[in-house]
Amino acid sequence: MSGQVLPRCVSRTILSASGLKCVRVRGTNRNYWTHFRRNASSLTGGRAAVLLGFPALSCLLYEAHHRVQRSTVVYALEKEEVLEQADYLYSCAETEKLYQLLLQYRNSDDTEFLWRLARASRDLSLLPDIAADRKKQLVYEAFEYAKAALEKNDNSFAAHKWYAICISDVGDYEGVKVKIGNSYIIRQHLEKAIELNPKDATSLHILGYWCFAFAELPWYQRKVAAVIFASPPTSSYEEALEFFLKAEEVDPNFYSKNMLMLGKTYLAMKEREKALLWLTKAKEYPPHTHEDKEVHKEAVDLLKKLG
Repeated sequence: MSGQVLPRCVSRTILSASGLKCVRVRGTNRNYWTHFRRNASSLTGGRAAVLLGFPALSCLLYEAHHRVQRSTVVYALEKEEVLEQADYLYSCAETEKLYQLLLQYRNSDDTEFLWRLARASRDLSLLPDIAADRKKQLVYEAFEYAKAALEKNDNSFAAHKWYAICISDVGDYEGVKVKIGNSYIIRQHLEKAIELNPKDATSLHILGYWCFAFAELPWYQRKVAAVIFASPPTSSYEEALEFFLKAEEVDPNFYSKNMLMLGKTYLAMKEREKALLWLTKAKEYPPHTHEDKEVHKEAVDLLKKLG
């Protein structure tokens, strides 16, 4: 497939955290903050309860109840603090530190830790100084964390989104046939993410990118797709445009790549003036990340071609 089915993308939003100014956060959404409770098992054993008798048992259960309450509150506070720290590190593009922080929770049963770890692993794989073998290891690692996040909570929009992104990345190592074969799965998970959170601009952008990729699919890859499916995945520039515009509607100017893709889509549709508008916006977007710089360069090159 020319280009990747999914972009190596991250978006941004505003994180309001205690003691922190509003900061740029890539790939999160304003609406994901929730409170969590941890289920705790009983602290007493059956034989001890029989030996102690009812009065002592009542006292023990009362104490156990308060211990469970205290441990639950402590866990909730610790979790909130870790997630807040993780999102702050993400906003600062401290990829290695973020990865090391979340790696401590790789065996967690909590989706909130796992999808963030998938994202951090993937981001680490995208750094320019990462060796090829390490990059591949991180890509597969990210997929396993995303898969675990989804298994823990099928109602997490972020888990569906990052599963879609990571399974696409894995396809880069398993050939065009596998990558196209995963395409329906990718779209299904992106659509589920949008269903669960229609205000997540990132999911809308990625689905737009999916549509754009299949709209410009080279003829030889279309042949591969036709072999795999009776009805291979198809899309159009018009459908891609719809998702890119919707992403801008829910979170204006959230991501330089979305602006670039709007420009490229309008170019493909022969709408020169609108293409110029969005490519200029992409060029003028403040470059905060390595990807922003790449977007800037591509936008400049396309504008030069347009004269």
